[in-house]
Amino acid sequence: MTNTPDNVEQSSSLPAPTPALALATELHAIIGRLRRKLRAQAHLGDLNWTQKGVLRYLEKDGPATVTVLARAEGVRPQSMGAHITALVNAGLVVGHPDPNDGRQTLLSLTRSCRDWMQASRTVREDWLYHAILENFSDEEQQTLSDATNLLRRIVDS
Repeated sequence: MTNTPDNVEQSSSLPAPTPALALATELHAIIGRLRRKLRAQAHLGDLNWTQKGVLRYLEKDGPATVTVLARAEGVRPQSMGAHITALVNAGLVVGHPDPNDGRQTLLSLTRSCRDWMQASRTVREDWLYHAILENFSDEEQQTLSDATNLLRRIVDS
């Protein structure tokens, strides 16, 4: 059997196409597009992925050491050091001695970074709010709410 667009052999290691597989593929693509649109609404400067990850971690989980942040981002502590230096130089992160171990430094977000992140989040949520209002009827908004609850179940599973 030849592999043509209309007649593709199924590999034994790949699952046969199913509605759930098609839905998973479509959801992944749509969620990616939504994330890109949301990112475009509030410019987060010239931060790289690791630096953004550090800021999200510190915002969500509170102060942490370089070692903890490196583990969370999947990089070596030595590599994390350069990212932290850039964030400190940008005024986004500050270090304080760890009260439990003076040899360690606990890193946390600066007040200006927290304000900047909140403003960025507000801009993205405002864009999404207006997109929902302008593009969906009340009934469709309820459907979107129901779908959001279903997506939450996927994330929480």
